[in-house]
Amino acid sequence: MEADDTLDTLFHGKLAIFQGAKGYRVALDSILLARFAKAGGAKRILDLGCGNGAIALMLATLHPAARIVGIEIQAQMVERARRSVSLNRFDQRVEVRQGDIGVIETHFEAESFDLVVTNPPYRAPGSGRINPDVEKQIARHEVRGKLMDFLRAAAYVLCKDGIFAGVFPAPRSVDLLAGMREHGIEPKRLRWVHSLVNDPASLVLVEGVKAGGVQLRVMPPQIIYTRERKYTSELIAILND
Repeated sequence: MEADDTLDTLFHGKLAIFQGAKGYRVALDSILLARFAKAGGAKRILDLGCGNGAIALMLATLHPAARIVGIEIQAQMVERARRSVSLNRFDQRVEVRQGDIGVIETHFEAESFDLVVTNPPYRAPGSGRINPDVEKQIARHEVRGKLMDFLRAAAYVLCKDGIFAGVFPAPRSVDLLAGMREHGIEPKRLRWVHSLVNDPASLVLVEGVKAGGVQLRVMPPQIIYTRERKYTSELIAILND
């Protein structure tokens, strides 16, 4: 293990992942997305902007029959993700590539995946303080890839009727939904995420289908904390199962 890395676990110790001690680290939004994505029948899954590989590794754990590819622009994060893949003995099913999703055509063939997942940078340029840590800056701010770049890439690699699943801040949900439709991915399933039951939504989980029909199902909200500020029973199950 590199001196500035930590080795952490997910799913109650079933999965181990290398992360930078001071850089971008897996957060709850990635875990919720991995659980939300319907990957039961998917044979080929792509994680756009995979970071340290957390979502790809979680999907490999949850769906043993699937093959997963992650693409990430930051070399150090790619290196960590590859070490995590080997540590968890997923070398035959998970591949991590370094590359820019803005030129997705140079990395993958069109319509080559059944499912695409992404937790893209969520802060538009000029909104909020830019983090001085480069890993966090690129992962959180649209400095090396904007939302529309991720959606265009997803539309390119998805086969017809392929599924897209993403997580994004609730205040920018209109950007996400409108962008999906603009790129031919019709929103089909949506779930708001709230810290407390009476709080405004902080995140939105969205599933879409490439060239799908017009019909959206809004699921019951995902609540993170009880009134006592403890994780809800549903969230405990998500984190531990």
